Amino acid sequence: MTEEKKDVIQETDEQAITLARSLIRSARYGALATLDPETGAPMATRVAVATDLDAAPLILVSALSAHTAALLADPRCSLLLGEPGRGDPLAHPRITLHCRAEKLERGTPEHIRAERRYLNRQPKAKLYASFNDFSFFRLEPTGASLNGGFARAYLLKRSDLVSDSPALAGLEESEQRAIDHMNSDHSDAVAAYARHFAKAKHGDWKLTGIDPEGIDIASGDEVKRIDFAEALQDAADVRKKLVEMARQARDSA
Repeated sequence: MTEEKKDVIQETDEQAITLARSLIRSARYGALATLDPETGAPMATRVAVATDLDAAPLILVSALSAHTAALLADPRCSLLLGEPGRGDPLAHPRITLHCRAEKLERGTPEHIRAERRYLNRQPKAKLYASFNDFSFFRLEPTGASLNGGFARAYLLKRSDLVSDSPALAGLEESEQRAIDHMNSDHSDAVAAYARHFAKAKHGDWKLTGIDPEGIDIASGDEVKRIDFAEALQDAADVRKKLVEMARQARDSA
């Protein structure tokens, strides 16, 4: 009698979705896999990443790269995110996103937004982002495979990975003004966010992103993700949310 094969895939729950989104939002680098247009063989490379407002990954690549040619010939690709920590690297969470790449044309609202958010996350890229042979691509997730650690494997749908919040449109207009205001006039609040919510060490913490589900902060090459207790439904609520978080952080000090 043949033994029935055990299904190792767990039922996707809110905890898995939260972990997946955290891995995507907090990543600075990942492994991009494309298909060689000449041979069809898979190729992998390391890329710097950021996320669009809805959490779709963004990359900046050179026209001289083999991976750029591969994406233009066949937009199917995958992106592995998740950094190993101490001990066994295979014991740490990671996610493989299945995506379709879209080149963003210069001057379009999509390109302007992607460039702004990418350079907030990857400020060193300002040295070459404007070069004519560099292009931004948005990697549209179609699904994902999440490994949350030993015996914690999940399959996720697009709707598990990206936000469809009604606050997205408003944030496209107001996000950068809020970031600049917080960093110039309320750096003490940003430091309090880092200390209280991210349990981060002392540093020159800057706000680098605001989206419907939380904020991104960075100090040098270290980045932290802080999720809101409840997702935004209206971009106008950002100020109230940030003020409340600052109060909570200071009251706990």
